[in-house]
Amino acid sequence: MTTSVQESPATEVAQLRQQIARLQMLSQIGLLTSSITHEFNNLLTTIVNFARLGLQADSDEERRDALERILKASQRGMTITLSLLGLLRKNNLRREMTDIVALVEEVLALTERDLQRHKIRLEKNYQGRPQAPVVGGQIQQLLLNLILNARQAMPQGGQLTVQVRENPQTDMVEIVIQDTGIGIPADKLRTIFEPFYTTKQPDENGQGGTGLGLNICRQIIEAHQGRIRVESLVGRGTTVTVKLQRHLPKSRES
Repeated sequence: MTTSVQESPATEVAQLRQQIARLQMLSQIGLLTSSITHEFNNLLTTIVNFARLGLQADSDEERRDALERILKASQRGMTITLSLLGLLRKNNLRREMTDIVALVEEVLALTERDLQRHKIRLEKNYQGRPQAPVVGGQIQQLLLNLILNARQAMPQGGQLTVQVRENPQTDMVEIVIQDTGIGIPADKLRTIFEPFYTTKQPDENGQGGTGLGLNICRQIIEAHQGRIRVESLVGRGTTVTVKLQRHLPKSRES
């Protein structure tokens, strides 16, 4: 006799949400593929050219300079590869104390070339190296979505400011993503986290928004018992503040 165990509706919903979140992440990475490929081509060109110069060098100083440039390009390529693997590998869903700045830097390593290609200046402001108990892959997915949203809100270029800070009054770590883009009308702010709602127009590749990115961001923040706040002015830009608890709730620490 064969027996089967039927999963509960709650379990099925949780699994479906994980699958949707993963597909959304793959879609985000797909948007970056062209920029990442182009950057790797530039890095490989640099490595090949300076390897040739090093072989032809007449002095130790010239050879050392060539090797240092090769090393720098190789390290940049390694940073991109590790950041991409960190997003693609199956995430451990256990929350661990994590350097939030390190998570931000890994996402920026993937998006830096894309931002440059779209004439967006990047400004970083890190106040210390705060840590928080998070699922690293999930927070990186959230950051990737927010940064790509900000880039898409600045079709003519602009400035993206990324801040990481501690708020002693709330005992939270805050990540702030601020753009100088087109902004969001006040009457739309209440609906931006609803599934399948999007204001994005198709880009140069004919790809528009799925309406799932911000909804998934909200799910991630709720799972971390955190908060997310969006402030925006039409024609002036949007500021998204993500707030993460610096400590696990007592019931989860034991």
